[in-house]
Amino acid sequence: MAAAQVIVTRPAREAATWVEGLKQRGLNALALPLIDIHSLPHQPELLLAWADIERYHAVMFVSANAVMGFFEAYALAQSGATKKIAYPQRCWATGPGTTRALLQARVPAAQIDAPASDALTFDSEALWQRVHQQIQGGERVLIVRGTDAQHSTAQGVGRDWLTQQLLAAGAQVDTVVSYERRCPVWSAEQQQAVQMGLPGSTWVLSSSEAIRHLQSLLPGQSLGAARAVATHPRIAQMAEKAGFGVVITSHPSMDEVARSIKSLP
Repeated sequence: MAAAQVIVTRPAREAATWVEGLKQRGLNALALPLIDIHSLPHQPELLLAWADIERYHAVMFVSANAVMGFFEAYALAQSGATKKIAYPQRCWATGPGTTRALLQARVPAAQIDAPASDALTFDSEALWQRVHQQIQGGERVLIVRGTDAQHSTAQGVGRDWLTQQLLAAGAQVDTVVSYERRCPVWSAEQQQAVQMGLPGSTWVLSSSEAIRHLQSLLPGQSLGAARAVATHPRIAQMAEKAGFGVVITSHPSMDEVARSIKSLP
């Protein structure tokens, strides 16, 4: 791996788009996914959620992967239904990537709520600013998220915060898992190549879990010779704790991430 490389750590499908976009902006980017995604469309809870979808005022998706797993389950649910299953009344997205996934799933744009394109962050807090007036009390909201294969948990700071806000506003909240996050498996050759490429490299980090996986894949390895651009303050804090030599926080849009990378000394 060459020095001064920009390393995109998003899951493979998203990473390919980001690598292409960063290359178009003059950066030497490559994909090194630190999270493997596995959809779980056969989960009984997903099929039950689709069968009861009309009971929900809104379905909140934590990511594009949550959208894909949930709508992969749609065909399975529809095959066992006696009538056509409607799409959710409202679909809540945390950012533009999730919005694009919903549009690709043929959800009408008029039924999607998401933070403004110029929002400071794309997260649950920004989404709540857009949707809180929809909740008058008694509405049901379904949160679609992922689970960590290693720890068997679907926990997430942002989503837990949103659940608390919904409950405080009088909503009823259900949660389903539509995909599983796994740590990738590296060969000894891959580990050595990454270690050799660390000095001067810049890592684009969009998930705290990716940092945990990196530490697991390179146990005891110093990250002090590498730099990190994090797309959220919480991720930046974890990158600093992990030992990255330089850490900056960037707005999560591709243009701003590219500008942040170029601003590094």
